[in-house]
Amino acid sequence: MHKGNPGERRLDVRKEKLPITAVQALTPIAFLVTLLGCSVYLFGADSSYGANQIALLLATCVAALVSRSRGVSWREAQEGIVNGISMGLSPTLILLSVGMLIGTWILCGTVPAMIYYGVQILDPDIFYAASAAICAIVAISIGSSWTVAGTLGIGLMGIAGSFDLSPAITAGAIISGAYFGDKLSPMSDTTNLAAAATGVDLFDHIRHMLWTTLPSFVLALAIFAVLGSSEGATPREIANLQAALAAEFTIGLHLLLPLVLMLLLVFKRFPAFPAIVVSALTGAVFAVLFQPDQVAGLAGSSPDLSYMFVQLKGIWIALFDGFTSNSGNEFLDALLSKGGMSSMLNTVWLIICALGFGGVLERTGILGYLLGLALRSVKSVGSLITTTVFTCIGTNILAADQFIAVALPGRMYRNAYRERGLSALNLSRTLEDSATLTSALIPWNTCGAYMSATLGVATISYAPYAFFNLFCPVIAIIYGYLQFALKPISFDPAEAAEAASP
Repeated sequence: MHKGNPGERRLDVRKEKLPITAVQALTPIAFLVTLLGCSVYLFGADSSYGANQIALLLATCVAALVSRSRGVSWREAQEGIVNGISMGLSPTLILLSVGMLIGTWILCGTVPAMIYYGVQILDPDIFYAASAAICAIVAISIGSSWTVAGTLGIGLMGIAGSFDLSPAITAGAIISGAYFGDKLSPMSDTTNLAAAATGVDLFDHIRHMLWTTLPSFVLALAIFAVLGSSEGATPREIANLQAALAAEFTIGLHLLLPLVLMLLLVFKRFPAFPAIVVSALTGAVFAVLFQPDQVAGLAGSSPDLSYMFVQLKGIWIALFDGFTSNSGNEFLDALLSKGGMSSMLNTVWLIICALGFGGVLERTGILGYLLGLALRSVKSVGSLITTTVFTCIGTNILAADQFIAVALPGRMYRNAYRERGLSALNLSRTLEDSATLTSALIPWNTCGAYMSATLGVATISYAPYAFFNLFCPVIAIIYGYLQFALKPISFDPAEAAEAASP
């Protein structure tokens, strides 16, 4: 029996949480969609430079306020926000370290060397398709789309600029290839997460993904091949660019060693953040050894400093503020003036606001309610897979994190697949076809924000050209309605026995 005064009993009653209604769950979503629509209308591609952050922050407050009416305290809502943001700390560290890496790799000549040799090897007519294929091969070997974009992607974007090719299409090709390789790599975080969340064997999961992944990538490569441009820079312009690069930097194949080191560290399963930092610092050492004049020029006039401290100052500037080219060649200066930790701060701001919104939705039960609501519309195998795809996309939009978009639907939809006699391999594949691939197409998602900041192209600009990422969810839905390439639950004897048990 409860002891205490009546006031305490009334307080206990107020602490009880009321069930969520559809209006309460949809209010913060509708509010966010409205604000984001206004943001894009008013600011266009620049909306991610502050306007979207305001929309996400205000929507977070609305979600907390709506939940307050159900008995969820501000402290609980705040804990959800903090927990959501904490999930983004690792990606944020990687993002900041990539800014450092870009700065020192330009300063030491690694990126200029990639451009110098890349324009000799890659033909503008097949550049987009070749970029996608190269990124795919490397991503399979190291299992990280982020690393591929932050290393090879930077060089390929520079080469595209040298050829006067579309940066948006180039970014789409890089992302298509990087995510294809990431998706099929047993070393990928999301590939392992999808298998773990659904309880399937990792290699069975990878083999089953080939049904949707290969046709999507072949289609993407075909389109990139058709988009190859013969209207790019002329051989004379390419020669002039190489001459300008050689005049500003000491060019040599040895300058590609920081890239080789980076790929080797990731292949050996070295954690991403320290691997990138080590590679950035290697670039700093290479800059002092091979580009001392560039380092001194970046440090500026410092008559009171010794040679050693001038070099240290230049390296330090490259790490936090990036490289600034003052060659007098307008095109070259625009191509190479980038990088530094400070260049990533706007993206960090966007990630924090987005993950805070996703965190409060998950903690207050709004996200779980919306996922459960989606299941009510399922009437067939085709509608189940379609619902899974759109649930994952919606979770990517709302929670702003691909890991949540894989894990939550993976846990919630497993029984629904089992009830229809489908192996969990179909669910794990659909999670990757939708949650993993569409994360890079959403500006405030951690993946979309990272790709945009790293490649220097707004998400809204490259998204229409990330063909592989766009095709895979569509093919997954088509397979669902055709009931093609779907494994029955009897495929896995252990899963079949678990489904048959009471």
